[in-house]
Amino acid sequence: MDHEALSEVLAIGETVNVEFKRCGQQPERDVFESVCSFANTFGGSIFLGVEDDGTVSGINASNLLAIKRNLINVVHNPKLFDSPVAFEFEDLEWEGKSLIRIWVPPSSNMHRFKDDIYERMEDSDVVVRSASHLAEICIRKQGVYTEQRVYKHVGPGDLRLGMLEDIRERAVHKQSDHEWARLGDESLLKSAGLLGKDFSTGDEGFNLAAVLLLGKDEVIRSVCPPYKTDAIWCIDPDSRYDDRLDVRCNLVEAYDLLTGFCRKHMPDRFALDGDESVSLRDIIVREVVANCLIHREFTSPYPARIVINGNTLRTQNASRAMFAGPITPEGFSPLPKNPIISSFFSAIGLAEELGSGTRNLFKYSPRYSGKRPELMEGTVFTASVPVYRPTDQPASMASDAPSSSNLAAEIASLVSQRGSLTVSEAVRAGYPRRTAQRALSKLVDEGVIAPVGNGRARRYVPAGQHVT
Repeated sequence: MDHEALSEVLAIGETVNVEFKRCGQQPERDVFESVCSFANTFGGSIFLGVEDDGTVSGINASNLLAIKRNLINVVHNPKLFDSPVAFEFEDLEWEGKSLIRIWVPPSSNMHRFKDDIYERMEDSDVVVRSASHLAEICIRKQGVYTEQRVYKHVGPGDLRLGMLEDIRERAVHKQSDHEWARLGDESLLKSAGLLGKDFSTGDEGFNLAAVLLLGKDEVIRSVCPPYKTDAIWCIDPDSRYDDRLDVRCNLVEAYDLLTGFCRKHMPDRFALDGDESVSLRDIIVREVVANCLIHREFTSPYPARIVINGNTLRTQNASRAMFAGPITPEGFSPLPKNPIISSFFSAIGLAEELGSGTRNLFKYSPRYSGKRPELMEGTVFTASVPVYRPTDQPASMASDAPSSSNLAAEIASLVSQRGSLTVSEAVRAGYPRRTAQRALSKLVDEGVIAPVGNGRARRYVPAGQHVT
């Protein structure tokens, strides 16, 4: 690690993968707790000789070798660690003071220190006590897709097979020659990967993905008790909520319910995407809801939430993460959390190819609100997307705002699509009132649209349209 990189680490402070520890003659107990937690989570670096606030106190040079030996001896002592943890040392220097960096990679094993299992949460090492949380860690380490878990006693009568006709129609709408249109029910279920085999037990039958996508409500509750999505809308962030939706049905219907809830409580805004006028709100809602439903760890008891207030659309859900930290378009590598469910959603047009949702959020969020979204990966995945405020347009929109000519084109496209438009309808669609009025007047002057009626009842129609 060079001087510049170390300077950045000290400035940022402790994180999910960085820990500071003062160190005298020997490392304290909490150093080994951090070693254990990093190995059990996503790995990380422990900097010995640094105070909690990032101040470098250093280590006496004469103690460096003894400290390293002590670390090696403790980590390889079966009475203290049930299995040794791999790690590496790096000697560092900062303004004449000696430091030790201990780099701990993530481990495929579960590690205990003095009979306790530690996990890294934010910038702290915490003892894991709940059985469900331990199971979640084991699943992550084993690389097992829980959606593939087979339930041999789930039969066709436990699924809502009547949904398959709608599923076929959705698939054909997205792809006219989709093979599901020609397949019988059983063949479709096999094609979608919803019938599987557990090769460790020999059990065959419907898997968890099938139950979540097509299961009857009572079957979903029995097979996957933690599953639900809590949607909340609150005008005042300090208030409890002004509207709420508790969703526990299959994922296909859950998608429709949750997107409808979000659209109801978020202002719309239209923009030209090529030659087509698109709803920026609907694009963002679609991606956020699909991500929340598809890419979660369904066996986790952590509740999935979608919260809308006046400023932000925010989601939280348990994740089978392979790293922790922010997701950026520059360093983004898509990883399927539930490939069967993801592929099913893509087939019926509720999601696109892997990774497109994240890319779309970064593409369309600045056009919607003038701000970028914030996505954080970890054992809990969070997405935070700024909400457009028609009456209080952020100043930062200036650099991303469409030109007046583009705005007029957007309004013209909206009039053409709807057949007619009032100023109030344009405002409800996401355009500030004065902006809408100016754009409509400009289009009238150019002969693109024509006004009909007076006052608040005035509507604007495509030029030349016959009005009765």
